[in-house]
Amino acid sequence: MKILIDIGHPAHVHYFRNFIKEMEQRGHEFLIIAKNRNVAHYLLDYYKIKYIKRPDYPASVFLKLFKMPLTDCFVIWKCLRFHPDLLIGFSGIHIAHAGWMLKIPSIVIDDTDHARLEHASYSPFASVILTPKYFRKDFGKKHIKFDGSTELFYLHPDYYVPNDDIYELLGIEKGRPYILIRFVRWHSSHDLGQKGLSMEDKIQAVKTLSISHKVFISSEAALPDEIAEYQINIPPERMHDVLYYADLFFGESGTMATEAAFLGTPAVDIATSALLVGVFEPFIDSGLLHVIPDGKFALQKALEIIKNKTSIKKSINEKKLFDNFDLTKFLIYFTENYPDSFDKCKENDNVVTNNF
Repeated sequence: MKILIDIGHPAHVHYFRNFIKEMEQRGHEFLIIAKNRNVAHYLLDYYKIKYIKRPDYPASVFLKLFKMPLTDCFVIWKCLRFHPDLLIGFSGIHIAHAGWMLKIPSIVIDDTDHARLEHASYSPFASVILTPKYFRKDFGKKHIKFDGSTELFYLHPDYYVPNDDIYELLGIEKGRPYILIRFVRWHSSHDLGQKGLSMEDKIQAVKTLSISHKVFISSEAALPDEIAEYQINIPPERMHDVLYYADLFFGESGTMATEAAFLGTPAVDIATSALLVGVFEPFIDSGLLHVIPDGKFALQKALEIIKNKTSIKKSINEKKLFDNFDLTKFLIYFTENYPDSFDKCKENDNVVTNNF
């Protein structure tokens, strides 16, 4: 089988890297098209995944809409040369459009409830849409839900084992308590009308949390001079180890907040968009994720967590929130047996479980 995968974000590399490796061992062939957002190309190179660079998007949402047809044409052109049997992408606008035009089945994976523009762009054209069961939107007959979170693609215990040499990379003694803070740029189309921390709140949070803990900041944009010294400097592929051993995650990234919670690290997510995300529900219910869009109240919650020492690890795997659903194995099953796998999944109105 020949499969084309479109990657538009560093997280997508993690979603598909184990799937690609396993499927290649089974004799399947891939063409990876990747936008160079943040460290996406770095991660592909690190995991030795061959790819073709696709055109980058401008920051403006309106310019993104203008450029969308051009990127569609690029993906269609690559399809005509590669002749894939299946197209796969996360929030895969371009693979949905290309698949519809060329009559090639497309599988779109999504977990972002409030990405209305993306949903409107791909849902009429995609063949299948796969989402976690807590995803609030219903895409109708083409929609299949699974009992898990997208973090299971790469943080499932079969694929991820924490390594405590991260302390050495961070330049601190082993066991020293630290906090990871994350700031984002708010340039994605689903960020339109949403916000996180003000600059005043960012500086105040860093200065306050650094009183009791070593603080590291991961930021998409350049940091102001007042807090620039806290910028983290580690290889991007080691970020999950940073999250695992941290006492607390505090920031604007929903992806990193759920990753932290999945790994048993308390997380405070400061973003208005987080209130719209259904897939956060199991993490919130576990007590490991706190969604607080106000910067001052979020800092109070962070201080409360530290004071009450509730940062003791409570592994999500021990809590069995998702019964260790192996999403990689499910995607392998689903693609290798498509379209029969689609019909089998639709036979039961319940969510697909680990017994697929």
